[in-house]
Amino acid sequence: MNAPIPNAPALSLSAVTTNGTTLNVASGGEGPAVLLMHGFPHTWRVWSPILDGLAAGHRVIAPDLRGLGDSARASDGYDAGNLARDMRGVLEAFGETSAVVVGLDAGGPPAFLLGLEHPELVDGLVLIESTIGRLPGADEFFRAGPPWWFGFHAVPGLAESVLAGQEEAYVDFFLRIGTADGKGIDAGIRDAFVEAYRRPDSLRCAFEYYRAMPTSARQIDEAVRRNRLTVPTLTVGGGVVGDATTRQLGPIADDLTSRLISTSGHIVPLDAPEELAGLLKRFLDGLGETDGPDGLERLGGEPGQAARAMSPRA
Repeated sequence: MNAPIPNAPALSLSAVTTNGTTLNVASGGEGPAVLLMHGFPHTWRVWSPILDGLAAGHRVIAPDLRGLGDSARASDGYDAGNLARDMRGVLEAFGETSAVVVGLDAGGPPAFLLGLEHPELVDGLVLIESTIGRLPGADEFFRAGPPWWFGFHAVPGLAESVLAGQEEAYVDFFLRIGTADGKGIDAGIRDAFVEAYRRPDSLRCAFEYYRAMPTSARQIDEAVRRNRLTVPTLTVGGGVVGDATTRQLGPIADDLTSRLISTSGHIVPLDAPEELAGLLKRFLDGLGETDGPDGLERLGGEPGQAARAMSPRA
């Protein structure tokens, strides 16, 4: 059942049953499909500032990922391979045979696997502020080890017990450090995130993504041994992950374009929406061109070329 979204008349919400769970999906617009995959601690609303622009020329499909937002609280299945299967089901439910797939943060690894293993479904791939498993190239980002919360979230049952009743403060912490000025995000979107993650079992589901990281990393390693990334790919770095994604993908990607938005923090759709919208528009408009999307430098070509190149700044 489709339900209109207040203050967003171009979009509606629907429940999609896929891969043994039910996902809440915002969708709207007409044209080639764009599938948007958020991260933590987000819901589909992380894309709010750019949705109207995208929906003007594309069919936007923005799910709450497995276990998060208004999607069902699945007991398991949070590894990247299974999350990619979730997205295949979402595309099928909407009658789409392919889409440009955009992954932010934790949405990056499953988006990457979808593009790597099912290029027939992915017209283009955009990865925003996301590291991809254990692929070489992110050494500088992980120079001091993974961020402390990776380990905290990975211990089964611990973080959700410690944080019971403190969900608001914990979500606010990530929203502050995810912006360049440390002031956090739009109050309405912030309130929606807090409400989503204070619901029963929400944090447990969010932390399952971290608990599945070793499995996801193995899946990525195995898939990379079998395949090259052949779909047109854009990496967008902010002030946290930076060009690490570009360096990871350079040796395995045939068609790689990269940009850094130096003025943005980690949550690029909320911290630098105009810059991101411009990059996405040029990438989407340029798909199929042999010289790269207009205004974007293509770094792909010979294997390893992009890994040696510094990303130009937006």
